[in-house]
Amino acid sequence: MIAAPQLLTVRGLRVEYPGEGGAVRAVRGIDLDVAAGERVGLVGESGSGKSTAAFAIAGLLRPPGQITAGSIKFENSDLARLKEDDLNRVRGSRLGMVYQDPFTFLNPVMRVGDQIAEVLMAHRGMGRREARARVEHTLEQMGLVPGHLMARKYPHQLSGGQRQRVIIAMATAIGPRLLIADEPTTALDTTVQMQILRLLLEAVAELGSSLLLISHDLAIVRATCQRVYVMYAGRIVESGDCELVFSSPRHPYTRALVDASRRVPDSRGQFPTIAGAPPDLRHPPSGCPFAARCPRRFDRCGREAPLLQAEANWRAACWLVEGRG
Repeated sequence: MIAAPQLLTVRGLRVEYPGEGGAVRAVRGIDLDVAAGERVGLVGESGSGKSTAAFAIAGLLRPPGQITAGSIKFENSDLARLKEDDLNRVRGSRLGMVYQDPFTFLNPVMRVGDQIAEVLMAHRGMGRREARARVEHTLEQMGLVPGHLMARKYPHQLSGGQRQRVIIAMATAIGPRLLIADEPTTALDTTVQMQILRLLLEAVAELGSSLLLISHDLAIVRATCQRVYVMYAGRIVESGDCELVFSSPRHPYTRALVDASRRVPDSRGQFPTIAGAPPDLRHPPSGCPFAARCPRRFDRCGREAPLLQAEANWRAACWLVEGRG
């Protein structure tokens, strides 16, 4: 079988937030790949850097966040080095973004149909009448019916699930090659979560697009993605085939995430948790970032940071995996 060409190739990406007491090194030299037509997950606890990485890739970092090193190759462009106008053209035609909080990214004083139509006219060259017809069709594909009435509503007149459908409609209307979804179901109840995920997968399949899904929910990523990257304290600590990583995790952090996600109490009736707290990324540790919380740590873990060790379709950064403890 011929491997699909790489659509997105991230190498050595570093993102910092300058501030008092030192810069927060939110993303610390990550590598990440997404092939054409592939569905890839990026998981980790809150504060692990996964959303920062996603916004950096899309060129949507908010000040004072800044990319300090690395490359983001998307098709024939290095997004880390494009000017804002060029980035807008890429986002308007080839890269779509689905946000965690759609209310923040929708204009509260514009009807939702006009907001989607504006994207189509600006980036697809459609006239107003053609754009309106496409908007109504797209809204109905998202289950927002009847489309002509839903298009006239303002964001505050919609439920959380409906607003998320509008954001998906806006992101997919341009026919992107890559769709980045940042925690798209976090604020929704379980039933609506499943509906939103189904719509995402249907849209990606219909367009032949790739998907980069950012989530703290391992079950959602396992059900949605083919490959996964596990992120902790600004670094990738494990990656590989979803089933392999989640069924046989090699890194202690991934194992702890999997155990906690199962929500099964132990013999004492207690649910698994990850003890301790992530490190202060203004002063990141010199060794393994998970060492202070790891039940299997030994001296070397605190002194040296392990590199990702590769084996077929899997990688992990752990001295135990490397077998050189």
